[in-house]
Amino acid sequence: MSNKPLQILLAGIGINLTIGILYAWGVFTVPLAEALNVDATDVKAPYKIAVFTFATCLLIAGILQDKIGPQKVAMFGVTLVGLGLIASGYTTTLVELEFTFGGIVGAGIGFSYACISPSAMKWWPKGKKGLVSGLTAGGFGLASVYLAPLSTSLIENYGIYDTFKILGAGLLVIAIPLASLLVAPPAGYVADASEAKAAASSDDINLSWQQMLKTPQFYQLWVMFMVSAAAGIMLIGSIGNISKSIGLTSEQIAFSVVLLAIFNTGGRVVGGLISDKIGRVNTLALVFMLQAGNMAFFTTITTQMPLMVAIAIGAMSYGALLSVFPTITADNYGLKTYGTNFGILYSSWGVSGFFGGFLATVAGSTNNTYFAFAALLVAATVIAFFTKPVDKEAVLAKEENKLKAAKA
Repeated sequence: MSNKPLQILLAGIGINLTIGILYAWGVFTVPLAEALNVDATDVKAPYKIAVFTFATCLLIAGILQDKIGPQKVAMFGVTLVGLGLIASGYTTTLVELEFTFGGIVGAGIGFSYACISPSAMKWWPKGKKGLVSGLTAGGFGLASVYLAPLSTSLIENYGIYDTFKILGAGLLVIAIPLASLLVAPPAGYVADASEAKAAASSDDINLSWQQMLKTPQFYQLWVMFMVSAAAGIMLIGSIGNISKSIGLTSEQIAFSVVLLAIFNTGGRVVGGLISDKIGRVNTLALVFMLQAGNMAFFTTITTQMPLMVAIAIGAMSYGALLSVFPTITADNYGLKTYGTNFGILYSSWGVSGFFGGFLATVAGSTNNTYFAFAALLVAATVIAFFTKPVDKEAVLAKEENKLKAAKA
């Protein structure tokens, strides 16, 4: 194996480290509220719009990168992120910030993120795809570990607007050259010589998104991803309130944020690595059970140490989802059509935030919400045990038989 696979992997990790600014948004809220003369809660709007735009553009970018390759799409994406941050440094109203950060930066993150995992996985053997997916996703989760303190220091010294300009300019300088390295392997490329004989097997079959939607496994994966992601997002979003309710200091809360980022990143890498060893579905079932137990555990927390343990478990579990679901999509439906297919599956992540809010409203209290999620995660575990690998050859054969019958 040449050093090209490693080069692509490191470039992908590097790009995700530069575009993972969403996880550091909490650093910007108070300074932005003061600069724009609005309530701090109103500043959540650009973040929410960015998350929605990110999820939407990830699907569009997935389709594009399947057609024209990852390099152009990724370069376009990181350019949008950089220019969007610079433009955010010139905003004077919340509406303008919603457009520059929520719209432009969010879109750029979607276009960039969509290209990294597929371009890296195509260069590595099947037995390492989970690890590769975890490492690339880990860069995105780890970004807040350096971006949060860096942004805080820049804000203190230069103000919020110049901070956006500095971060945007720095991103353009670093990320555009890295994005230029993202290329798909040449036709006929086999990552491992031992896999050459299997190149014409089911592993080399790629199903279109239309064919994917005809398989029951897609809907099983969609429901599992939506429920488990909603649970993870709910925990991450409630850490600040729980920390304040049990009397943690600002320094302890800051430590919990760093802990969250580290274990979120670790979960992505470890989850991918474990899925290579014991299988994707088995890994998902294990993660769902950890999440279910952790939900129940959250209802008992009254001191710092149990909270830190719960944060570690919750962050690691959530991180694992973001490496295993991409890999199982590639396994089930092929790598050539991965960008489009995972973009469609990723819609479950976009819906998960709305589902979590709906469940919290129906449950009526925080503890009831935790227990409701625990029950749903147990149900997701059951679904996982009934989720079988997609028989791609059977899917194609069934479609071919239908065409023959229609012509007869």
